[in-house]
Amino acid sequence: MSPLVASAPGRVNLIGEHTDYNGGLCLPVALPQRTTVSLVARTDQALSLSSAQEDDVWEGSVEDRPDGWAAYVAGVVSMLRESGHDVPGFDASIDSEVPVGAGLSSSAALECSVATALAGLLGLDLSDRAERRRLATVCIRAENEYVGAPTGGMDQTIAMLAEPGHALLLDFADGSEIPVELPLEDAGLVLLVIDTRVSHALTDGSYGDRRAECAAAAEALGRSSLREVSLDAVEELPDPVLRRRARHVVTENLRVLSSVGAIGDRDWQALAGVLDASHTSMRDDFEISSTELDLAVETARTAGALGARMTGGGFGGSAVALVPESAVSAVEEAVTAAFARAGHRPPAYLVATPGEAARIESLS
Repeated sequence: MSPLVASAPGRVNLIGEHTDYNGGLCLPVALPQRTTVSLVARTDQALSLSSAQEDDVWEGSVEDRPDGWAAYVAGVVSMLRESGHDVPGFDASIDSEVPVGAGLSSSAALECSVATALAGLLGLDLSDRAERRRLATVCIRAENEYVGAPTGGMDQTIAMLAEPGHALLLDFADGSEIPVELPLEDAGLVLLVIDTRVSHALTDGSYGDRRAECAAAAEALGRSSLREVSLDAVEELPDPVLRRRARHVVTENLRVLSSVGAIGDRDWQALAGVLDASHTSMRDDFEISSTELDLAVETARTAGALGARMTGGGFGGSAVALVPESAVSAVEEAVTAAFARAGHRPPAYLVATPGEAARIESLS
C-alpha cells in the first residue's frame, strides 16, 4: 500500500505572547518549515513510529501510552478515538524541518501533521474550515491533556488554519480568526528568526507557573480571565508578582491590536516600536526572557533591525526581528559575533515567510 503523506508548519508568533490561555489576542505566522509524516494504515491496532530526528523507534498499540516524542503522536490518536473516530493502527515515518526546542512549535507541527494524515485516512473533509478547527482542538487536547504541556491553543490553530502571505489574528475570547495580509516583501522587509539554540521545554514547570499566576491574578480581580480586566484594575493588585504578570497580558493584548493597525497602515516603524515594547514587557513584567534572548534582540536592533522581540513560550528559544532585506547579513553577523564574545553557542537563523496550513501531500 502506498503511504499517505501529510505535512504541517511550524510557527513564529509575530506578537501576542502568553495571551491565548488568558482569553486574549495573538498574531502568529505559519513558517515555510514543515513537519511531514508518511503513514501506512494497518489492519490491526499496532503502531510503529519512527522519526528522522530521533534514534529510537516506538512500537506499541493505539491503546498504549508512550513517553517522549512519540506521546505527541499517540496523543492525537487517543483524542481522535475519544472523539468517536475509529483510528486503526498504522506505521508512521516522520521528518521535520522545524527546529526542536526553538519556540517555533515543533510539537504542534508534529501533532497537526499526524492529525491531517489521519483525517485523510478517515475521509474527513479538510476543505471544511470547521473540520480544521475541530482537528486543531484535538491537537490542543493531545498536548494539554495527554502530554501534559499547559500551553494555549495558538500553535495548533495557526498550523491548521494558516493562509499563505498572511498572519492570523486569533481571538481566544470568541474563537474567531481573521487573516491579516503581511506584505513585507513589498516593503523590502523580512521577519528574521534568531534561534538562540537554548532549548526550552514547556513541560518543565516554568510555563505552568506563569499560567497559574495569570489564573491567580484573574481570580483576585473577580474575573474568569485576564481578557476581562482593565489596566487600571491590574495596577490595584496588591501582589507585585501577580500585578506584573497581569500587566503584561493586558498590555500585550493592546499591542496585538496596535500591530494589526500598523500593518494595515503599512507603518512598519510603528510595528517595530510595538515589537520592542513587547520584548520589554516579557523581559520585565512576565520574566520569561533570557540572557541569550536579550542579547539577540539588542544586537539585532543595533545592527539594523527596525524592531525585535523574543517569541514563543520563553525561557530560551527564538527571537524575531523586523529587518530590511539589505541588512539581514549584517544582523546575522553581528548577533553571531555577539554570541561568540559572550561565550554562547552560535545561533541559527531562518526567514519567516508566511506559509500554508497543514495539508495532504499525497494520498495512498
